[in-house]
Amino acid sequence: MKRKIYNDLLDWKNARSFKEALLIDGARRVGKSYIVEEFAKSEYKSYILVNFAQMTDEVREIFDNYLATPNDFFMRLQLWSGKRLYERESLIIFDEVQPISVLSVSL
Repeated sequence: MKRKIYNDLLDWKNARSFKEALLIDGARRVGKSYIVEEFAKSEYKSYILVNFAQMTDEVREIFDNYLATPNDFFMRLQLWSGKRLYERESLIIFDEVQPISVLSVSL
């Protein structure tokens, strides 16, 4: 199973344009985060892991204030994480992203 998922990640890396994100969805506690981080360690020069379940005020500020300006956003992520991003040689992992619930009200 691990080899198949890892190979799928390699296929994504090798076939994608550099503007595509990958969403990995599945059951909880089956090793999604582990395999993606291992993939990042092995296949990229650097990576940054942003775990939304443990989001600090500092990270929240980066998303709230700099998401609209990509250069500033990536610079702030680098400063926060202490890791350098290399163009087309780095991966940013957003872990524990939860869907936003939308409340529909009929009047």
